[in-house]
Amino acid sequence: MKRLIFIILGLIAVGLGALGVAIPGLPTTPFLLLASWLFYRSSPRLQQWLLASWLGKYIRNYHRRGGMTQTQKAGAVGVMTTMVLLSTFVFIPAGSVARIIVPVAGLVGALTVIFAVPNAKNDDE
Repeated sequence: MKRLIFIILGLIAVGLGALGVAIPGLPTTPFLLLASWLFYRSSPRLQQWLLASWLGKYIRNYHRRGGMTQTQKAGAVGVMTTMVLLSTFVFIPAGSVARIIVPVAGLVGALTVIFAVPNAKNDDE
């Protein structure tokens, strides 16, 4: 039963990590690291699948470098800022509560990337 719960939670974490690639404020790497850990404990086959998928590069880079480089952080914050602004001023109707929630979530995500994610050395990919 524990194995099945870990697999289900791992698949949910993969889904959230994949969404985090495009949705501002939703982190990618922490969800993928969680999924990798859950799969390691429950299904080596799913862990290998995750590491071999297009999402696996986030996990491999994080482990290899011990965090994100300043360039990666700047890129992540830049993309998040762009998506927050686009969402807030183009897609969300004026007067909507989401016009407050989305920028706040984006700010929390940006601050998390800047201050909570460890800094790593810059190296060649």
